[in-house]
Amino acid sequence: MSDTSSTSPFLNVHQVAELLHLNEKKIYQLASDGAIPSTKVTGKWLFPRRLVEQWILESCHHGVLADRLMVTGSDDPLLSALIMRLNQQQQGHAFYGYSVTGTQLGLSLLSQGRADVCAIHWGRAEESELRHPALVRSHSGYRHWVLVRLFRRSQGLIIRAEDRHQPHDPSGLFGANRRWAIRQEGAGSQRFLKEWLAGHQLRLEQLNTQVVAYSEREIASLIARHEADIGPGTLSAANEFGLGFIPISEEAFDLVTPRNVYFRSLLQQMFDYLHSAAGLSLAQSLGGYTLDECGTLLWRGDDVQHT
Repeated sequence: MSDTSSTSPFLNVHQVAELLHLNEKKIYQLASDGAIPSTKVTGKWLFPRRLVEQWILESCHHGVLADRLMVTGSDDPLLSALIMRLNQQQQGHAFYGYSVTGTQLGLSLLSQGRADVCAIHWGRAEESELRHPALVRSHSGYRHWVLVRLFRRSQGLIIRAEDRHQPHDPSGLFGANRRWAIRQEGAGSQRFLKEWLAGHQLRLEQLNTQVVAYSEREIASLIARHEADIGPGTLSAANEFGLGFIPISEEAFDLVTPRNVYFRSLLQQMFDYLHSAAGLSLAQSLGGYTLDECGTLLWRGDDVQHT
């Protein structure tokens, strides 16, 4: 019999089957479906012990860790302000964590079981119905995830406060005297910027790029500190720093989460707050948000037909 009490950081199929009191065929199925933390190395399934143990805990009581909610993915001022207010309401009885990583890295962390919720944005709102599910399906575990609308928001270019009243002919934004702050690869704002540039027959490499920022508010901060002149971001991020803004499009800002986490009270409280008078007032004060679809279940991974 395999020793499941070994200190090895990885388990094999037989050890996981013993640990869960399931047959090995079921373990192979769970691994193939992305339902259990696993990886395939030289044709063999390996299971990270720590993540399997966390997965077991998360399967209980819709997650034994139901007193905390770890959010990752895309940056947003309203989401950050919302989480701060919810933590104050909880007064230590529960905890919301929010670590900004960008859309792609956030989904990777979600698929590894290192986060409960991932915030994503990946293009114009009218295209999100197709783009967001396609993006989610590229990550293991998606069959057990759901996609939920948080809000829509105004996306565009953040500019210096002194430039806000100048005409914004796009051709004037690309000169060598314009210092750009851009986002890291895998961030939704970086994808937005590349697509917008392509619409003007330009490439990212043609910009006078000064710095790579890791959140939209870092871009706004760089511009406010006169270390850059322009960069991609939202109206709310520009407003936070008293900067100018060139609106380009409205985008969908959605949450991806496992089905069992979707029903946690901590996640539902996020939607409830945004529907409240306080939440609506907060969104209005930041600027650029539409909340009428907040909390709407958009897509389920288990509804996808697999061949």
